[in-house]
Amino acid sequence: MAGSPATVKPTPILKDELDIVIPTIRNLDFLEMWRPFFQPYHLIIVQDGDPSKTIKVPEGFDYELYNRNDINRILGPKASCISFKDSACRCFGFMVSKKKYIYTIDDDCFVAKDPTGQQINALEQHIKNLLSPSTPHFFNTLYDPYREGADFVRGYPFSLREGVATAISHGLWMNIPDYDAPTQLVKPLERNTRYVDAVMTIPKGTLFPMCGMNLAFNRELVGPALYFGLMGDGQPIGRYDDMWAGWCVKVICDHMGWGVKTGLPYIWHSKASNPFVNLKKEYKGIFWQEEIIPFFQSVKMSKEATTVQKCYIELSKEVKEKLGKVDPYFDKLADAMVTWIEAWDELNPSSAEKPAK
Repeated sequence: MAGSPATVKPTPILKDELDIVIPTIRNLDFLEMWRPFFQPYHLIIVQDGDPSKTIKVPEGFDYELYNRNDINRILGPKASCISFKDSACRCFGFMVSKKKYIYTIDDDCFVAKDPTGQQINALEQHIKNLLSPSTPHFFNTLYDPYREGADFVRGYPFSLREGVATAISHGLWMNIPDYDAPTQLVKPLERNTRYVDAVMTIPKGTLFPMCGMNLAFNRELVGPALYFGLMGDGQPIGRYDDMWAGWCVKVICDHMGWGVKTGLPYIWHSKASNPFVNLKKEYKGIFWQEEIIPFFQSVKMSKEATTVQKCYIELSKEVKEKLGKVDPYFDKLADAMVTWIEAWDELNPSSAEKPAK
């Protein structure tokens, strides 16, 4: 209508400070549902599998796309540390990004709805999680005290109420739960319909199973620790890429004094992967994790480990020394961890020796 004021849309929060990283082997039609939330942001698409295949991206999105040929060209011999035929390839997107924050999502994840029927802007909630402090040193029974309508409960030490920087925001899933193959086999029809309106900090010294399909992190703080390991083609294990990254980053966050949050936001996980295929990928990991978890529970970083890179190199040496006895795969993985850090520092020279803030 003539004379009516123009509607000015607010600038999306962190628009120029956040990249969305998506690993895929297929056309990205799922982005249509995410358009209202993702379109203002820059996407980094990591194409897995056959590099000659053309991946179609809906019009209107700002993106860059990398396939295996690009990874080999950019990293040269160090490309060996990036997994092939596995979603672990997403971490290449973390490496080439130049933004402060990363949100990564799988291509079978859609917009969920809250109990009122409202669509959930997962990205917005992740940003809220990352921009507010964490409380890893003392558990608040009302969960995240920085959320609207919550606070620190009686008995919470005032000296700890300032919190610490949040490095990781780990989101959850409606519909298809993130189960391992044995659980999938015995509960083939189980679906998650519970929406729990809570965000909490995972306490210091406690590990957790990190799922990479709905995950955000402060790349400037912990980017070099978010290596998703050697998985998929040519490797004896799969579906432990995000688990490995989660165990590594949690012990590093604990050492550096940063926090990890889990809970909101939810996405709608639409597709259950084949449990028999998953079992073939996972079965070694199911045995190995009974030794991997005690290893990470006992890891101690030295006082010299003042950067994430130094922490990660120390961790790689421990992996080689202690987990190498479990299987030769861990010798190979430890070497790949070192290669990953070398490649990261080559592409991100300013972060190579950045100490903890």
